[in-house]
Amino acid sequence: MLHDAPDRASAPLLRVDDCWNRIGVRGDHSCPHLAEYSRCLNCPVFAQGAARLLDRPLREADLVRGADAGADMPRDRAREHTTTHSALAFRVAGEWLALPTHALREVDDIRAIHSLPHRRTRAVLGVVNVRGALTVAVSLAELLNMERAADASQSARSGYPRMLVAAHDSEPVALPVDEVEGVVRYADDALLPVPATLAHATASHARGVLAWRERTIGLLDPARLFDSIARSLR
Repeated sequence: MLHDAPDRASAPLLRVDDCWNRIGVRGDHSCPHLAEYSRCLNCPVFAQGAARLLDRPLREADLVRGADAGADMPRDRAREHTTTHSALAFRVAGEWLALPTHALREVDDIRAIHSLPHRRTRAVLGVVNVRGALTVAVSLAELLNMERAADASQSARSGYPRMLVAAHDSEPVALPVDEVEGVVRYADDALLPVPATLAHATASHARGVLAWRERTIGLLDPARLFDSIARSLR
């Protein structure tokens, strides 16, 4: 979802109509879509704006900020931190995970999942309609052997369940999650080894962990994740 521009320093600023600040919940509430979606976060116009921002070419200044390079850092050291990556952080039960944005196709509201007869594993929930195409829905909680009971601090949050659509050298799959936090940008040296205390199968599916906003986020490896998904479908 992130594309390199020929000249990041000269990449033009992308202008997105921030209607949510004018006529949405942060504006005068005159948007006719509010009656249907209640919040701008649920509106497809907001989702399209977010997708355009994610797809924009990154400028050199963006990369330096994404690597947490301070303004007082010497220029030669700042250049060492210009290689950054991005991942979408989300919650499943009581655990925070992230998936590289290049493996994501879209983030949408939860949709009806139609169960499949004679399914061989509980990880396969069924199929869901994604833009007119039937897509297999997979439970990350079952696939990674997670505890479904989230702790009290997580259940008290005001996050909304979402459906991630992701793919890696295969057909897309739908992944229901309990909450989406946002895009995390990190440098290579920010990725920490997977701790031995990380429970269940997440450890074997993770590239490492990220420390972000006083949280520990397990960064999933798309190749390992989709290999397990493929095996669950056989």
